[in-house]
Amino acid sequence: MSPLPCVPSAQSGKQARGLHVITWGCQMNVYDSARMTDVLRPLGYRAVDAPDDADMIILNTCHIRDRAAEKVFSELGRLRLVKEARAQAGHGTVLAVAGCVAQAEGREILARAPYVDIVLGPQTYHRLPEMVARAARAAGAVIETDFPVEQKFDFLPPEREVPAGGAAFLTIQEGCDKFCSFCVVPYTRGAEASRPVAAVLEEARRLVAHGVKEITLLGQNVNAYHGEGPDGAIWGLARLTAELADGIGVERIRYTTSHPRDMDGDLIAAHGDQPALMPFLHLPVQSGSDRVLAAMNRGHTAQEYRDLVTRLRAARPDLALSSDFIVGHPGETEDDFEQTMQLIRDVGFAQAYSFKYSPRPGTPASGAGGQVPEEVKDARLQKLQALLREQQDAFNAATVGQRVSVLFTGRGRKPGQVSGKSPYLQAVHVDGPDSLIGQVAEVDIVKLYTNSLGGVLTGETGKA
Repeated sequence: MSPLPCVPSAQSGKQARGLHVITWGCQMNVYDSARMTDVLRPLGYRAVDAPDDADMIILNTCHIRDRAAEKVFSELGRLRLVKEARAQAGHGTVLAVAGCVAQAEGREILARAPYVDIVLGPQTYHRLPEMVARAARAAGAVIETDFPVEQKFDFLPPEREVPAGGAAFLTIQEGCDKFCSFCVVPYTRGAEASRPVAAVLEEARRLVAHGVKEITLLGQNVNAYHGEGPDGAIWGLARLTAELADGIGVERIRYTTSHPRDMDGDLIAAHGDQPALMPFLHLPVQSGSDRVLAAMNRGHTAQEYRDLVTRLRAARPDLALSSDFIVGHPGETEDDFEQTMQLIRDVGFAQAYSFKYSPRPGTPASGAGGQVPEEVKDARLQKLQALLREQQDAFNAATVGQRVSVLFTGRGRKPGQVSGKSPYLQAVHVDGPDSLIGQVAEVDIVKLYTNSLGGVLTGETGKA
């Protein structure tokens, strides 16, 4: 085991130590990485851009994508070289693996990569300072992959680093009780749990005070939110978003990821009643075949999904939809696939994420019969993605000639350019000063690019 850096005291005022976090996967992991940085800040750790300069490196992992564990071990091999080079120069480095792969493969990580110092699951990162201290004292690695009884959010520091650009993530719900046949989330994130309303509002209040205009509420099943309110009642997502907008002053609100089974009438109505709710919704369906949906344990039919979309668009006619699709789930026939293609044609999507089915160890589908050959999955995915790309291009092309409000979040790729997001989560670039970053301004869309839009400032600012 290579030398570890000593653990600085929160009150020592000693020289800051470098922290480099590599994040894979969903927005929840992005949020978790930011909060791990917050947790370690009192110990003197500060973010650095390169692992070579880091006294601690955290690889925050995702188990959703294909061959996730192998990709982690490949990255760990690269980081091992960094750690060894720093040790030869007399610098200790704590190497930690966090997230869902850590939760699912913790013992395997330590067996195959014994140079890893800390393995922690997504429910335990509030205990990182303790783990760092234990790693500095111990002769072996520290592993924390239990699902603790306490809510991790109760033990996080109230202050958090606010990202530049006026937009921030805020986790309000974790875990999943749905047990879709292809998904590892219930096994890596645990059962559904919601943060208390007061804690969510307080974090949002601090974000707004630091200039955040757009908050994306996060959860594995975010619309299953059922947090205890200050009044003792259980609040749903619709009531929470109303209070964030009207009580806290959040100008733009998004939420992800949703499940069709948790889209209740109050939340549907909120899309028409709450101007702060952006007209863009990610609502995964996965398949258009009832037979495959049943095999996936999704708990809804294709027609029920269509009916739900109809209700949402009745409440908010300009609502743009995004979704997730999996092709080649075990037992999927050509007819099942064509039913998915028809659902896409019927609904129409502004964006979508699509994947080939790949087995996740321990999930019901991984041992199911009727595994679809890779070449069949490849062909189906290409066909499905071509249709989704056609719909996305058509949606973006229809925006040309319109005036939209854009929250500018950073510099563009060209000098003198700034970029941001439209209400429909489209990337928009304009020529303008850096002072626009973090602000909302009206933009006339004049050009369509491959994956973004070009616009011209109108001079109007401050509109959501």
